[in-house]
Amino acid sequence: MLVKSLLLCQPVTLIKQPWQNLLKIGELAEQTHVAVATIRYYETLGLLEPVKKADNGYRYYDEKAIKRLRFIKQAQALRFSLAEIQQVLNIRHQGQPTCPLVKDLLDRKIAELEQSIQQAILLKAELETYRKSWLTRPLDHLSEDKICSLIEEVDFASIPLKI
Repeated sequence: MLVKSLLLCQPVTLIKQPWQNLLKIGELAEQTHVAVATIRYYETLGLLEPVKKADNGYRYYDEKAIKRLRFIKQAQALRFSLAEIQQVLNIRHQGQPTCPLVKDLLDRKIAELEQSIQQAILLKAELETYRKSWLTRPLDHLSEDKICSLIEEVDFASIPLKI
C-alpha cells in the first residue's frame, strides 16, 4: 500500500505483516461457533494449533483452523469421539489416507449402536413387564424401612444395566 508521508511528501510503502490476515481466538470462535474454551481445550489435545503465538499471548489462526474446526464438528455430529478424531488427524498428518480408518471406525460405531438397540429393546420389555405387574399392586403406605417396594423388590440380575 502506498501513502504519501505528510512530512516528506514522498510515497511510503507500508509493509503488511503476514499475521495481520490471521484471526485471534475470539474471532475464530465467532466464525466457527465454537467456544474459546473449547478451542483452547482442542489445543491441549493437539487437535488444533495456532499458526502464531504473539509475545502478548494472543493466538492467531489461519483459514486451515476454520476448516479443521468444521471437520471436528462434522465428525462429532457423526458421534466420533475426540480420541477418534485425533486418530484420523494423526494419520492425515503422517500423509496416509484417512478414509479407510474412518470407515472402520464407522463400522464399529454401527455395531455398537446395534448392540445398544438390542439392549434397549430387552430393557423396554423388562420395564413393560414390571409396569404390567405393578398395575394390580396396591400403593405403599409410608414406612420407615421402605422407600418404594416396587423398586426395592426388582430382581436387578434380570435387567440389562448397560445401555
